[in-house]
Formats: sequence, structure tokens, C-alpha cells
Amino acid sequence: MATTADFKNGLVIEFNDDLYSIVQFQHVKPGKGPAFVRTKLRNIKTGRIIDNTFSSGTKVNLARVERRPYQYLYQDELGYYFMHLETFEQIHVPEDLIENHELLKEGQNVEVVVHADTENIISVELPPFVIMEVTYTEPGLKGDTATNTLKPATIETGASVMVPLFINTGDKIKIDTRDWTYVERVKT
Repeated sequence: MATTADFKNGLVIEFNDDLYSIVQFQHVKPGKGPAFVRTKLRNIKTGRIIDNTFSSGTKVNLARVERRPYQYLYQDELGYYFMHLETFEQIHVPEDLIENHELLKEGQNVEVVVHADTENIISVELPPFVIMEVTYTEPGLKGDTATNTLKPATIETGASVMVPLFINTGDKIKIDTRDWTYVERVKT
């Protein structure tokens, strides 16, 4: 059991007979009346986000979740396959449990979040940054660097990201997996 004072982003709780992850929370102490906690909760199964308000000090049940290191192997029509880095056990994960699956590259390390009591896979989390090679982009015009202009580029997984004009085909770039933004060009 935990209280609203223990809330933090990413915490998984049992709420309305389901598992929810805390996306955002805010403690509010109005001038009149008792304090409360305003939250945004993501349903683990459906991905739907709901708003809920808890009275300050309300007890909630925490779900035991574990983060396990896995390596991405391959994809087929049934989904994605991963191998545990310590036990070499292979698991199959459907596409809807993987956020930003377009940025997955063979051999990449990820964290698989598992509900410890039921051994159900909750989600697959990519590292915050990935390094990808640009497979195609239009050439930038010489001298056209006065503004922060971006152009589309296709990376090795087939996904498209926006990059600065000086990026060329064959360059390796660092991408933020949370919002798909270009971070920097990687020196090889």
C-alpha cells in the first residue's frame, strides 16, 4: 500500500480493477478545503488516458513491475521477438505494446516492463536515444543555413524524421525516441 505522497511519473498502480501508469500528477492545496492530487493515468491494456483526482493521503495499491533487459532480434507478421540478455529466453511481443516500434533496429537493447505477479508484459521501452544511419534525404542547398530549416530524412528502419539541411545520405544521427527529434550528427 502507498499513499498519494508516493506518486511519481511511471508508477504503476491498481485502480478500478485494472493497471494504470501515472503519466502526470500535481499536488493541489486550495485556499479553502482539503488538499488533493490531480492525475493523468494511462490504462496499461488499452493505452487510454484518463483524468482522476485523489484526495490527499488516499491509499492505493502498487502493482509490482520489473524492468528486464532484452535485445531486439527480429519481426514477422505475428509481432516482435526479443531475447533476455541473461537467460537467453526468447519472447514474442505484439506491436501495440511497443511505443515507437519504428525506431527498433536489430540487436538494439530495450527494457521490457513486466507485471511481476502475473508475468504479463506491460510494455517495451526503447532507450532515450538511438543512433541511426540516414538511408535517403534530399541534398541541402549550399549556403542555405541561415535558419533552422529542417528536411525529411529516411533512416535505416524505414521511419522518417526531420533533420537539419546539412545532413546527407549515409550520415549517422542521434534521435530522441520520446519525441522523434534530431539531436546531433554522430562522428564515425
